[in-house]
Amino acid sequence: MPDAGLYSESARERLRKLEPLAVRMRPRHLAEFVGQEHFLGPGKLLRRMLEADRLGSMIFYGPPGTGKTTLAYLLARVTRSRFRELHAAAVGLKEVRQELLEARHHAEATGTRTILFIDELHHFNRTQQDVLLADIEAGTISLIGATTQNPFFALNAPLISRSQIFTFEPLSVPQIEMILSRALHDAERGLGKIPVDADPQALRYLAEVSDGDARRALNALEVAVLSSPTRPVRLTVEVARESVQRKAFEFDKSGDTHYDLASALIKSMRGSDPDATIYWLARMLESGEDVRFIARRIVICASEDVGNADPRALAVAMAAQQAVEFLGLPECMFALAQAALYVATAPKSNAVTRALQAARRDVQQGRTLPVPKPLQDASYPGAKQLGRGEGYLYSHDFPAGFVPQRYLPEPRIYYEPTDRGYEAEIRQRLETWRQLIEQVQREANPSD
Repeated sequence: MPDAGLYSESARERLRKLEPLAVRMRPRHLAEFVGQEHFLGPGKLLRRMLEADRLGSMIFYGPPGTGKTTLAYLLARVTRSRFRELHAAAVGLKEVRQELLEARHHAEATGTRTILFIDELHHFNRTQQDVLLADIEAGTISLIGATTQNPFFALNAPLISRSQIFTFEPLSVPQIEMILSRALHDAERGLGKIPVDADPQALRYLAEVSDGDARRALNALEVAVLSSPTRPVRLTVEVARESVQRKAFEFDKSGDTHYDLASALIKSMRGSDPDATIYWLARMLESGEDVRFIARRIVICASEDVGNADPRALAVAMAAQQAVEFLGLPECMFALAQAALYVATAPKSNAVTRALQAARRDVQQGRTLPVPKPLQDASYPGAKQLGRGEGYLYSHDFPAGFVPQRYLPEPRIYYEPTDRGYEAEIRQRLETWRQLIEQVQREANPSD
């Protein structure tokens, strides 16, 4: 609502009529606020800060429609602080400096601080964020910065260190149902003057499809009621479905959602849960994720988490990657789903991963091992005079294509296959070969 002092009562009334239902239904008191009990409930951190009258600077981090702006208004009212609001995308350094100057003057004149609420704080650059620091430390302002981006990625460390971070969670279905019910029965600010016969399943549908966003649910309810030509309004599931826009999935290819969904997909494949795998894959596809990125994640998991327990997993994953390039969307989705489900249901082993990590660690930190003479290249003239390749035994000249000789100058074991899937066969074969090598070594060095 614009500054009330700038408008007459009649003008303010006209402006109120233009406000959407979600704005009109904002809680007027802290007791009306719904959600975020994990930090606002009795005995929780923010509640204790209010009771102690020690409201410092805060970062409100969470998805849209979870109450960040509303709670900032309420905190200003509870603490009787001067309240100023900026939108980070719409102001520059000059406007920020002016607000800070006015906050200082107000503090000098009245002895009270200003709550400076900055919406979408992540849009501020480093300089704009740094300008806030001195006044935060001096106590002239209590900054409340709202952001949908992970503050540890989007904000400067000095600003984070001076602020308490509160993570807002999406509202639950029952919480949104309660908010919708309030709006239907509130005659002053809501839709209470309009007779509505609301099917509980319709309200449940709006609550579910809003994905924890109260603003989205209220906007859909307002459309459903005001667009109905009949009285009383028959709010059915069909009407509700026609009144809400298609889900707009929150997605930022450089932000939390991108990495969280990728992490969920990989962990579900690694954890052998095909149902979770296909769900997170669908989320990524519906969100507009790059299918090449998805294919890379599946290929990585096929080697890192399946490995030789099922060597076909990598082949299937690579085939899906080729299908992405050959077919493109939407057809390549099926190949991605096939590969993801194959990897999810394959036997798991990270023995390949552990072997490579151990070998790399030795290469990076240990003594560099020389290539044994039998393994050295003997293909050029003069190599024989240098003893290159001398003593090498050609495996195919021996039964079963194996000869017990060493290929490292000292014994080391990096690859230890599991007893799962195809690796169980590899393990048995390796044990036989290693025993033969040890036997030959003992015969060659009987004193050892």
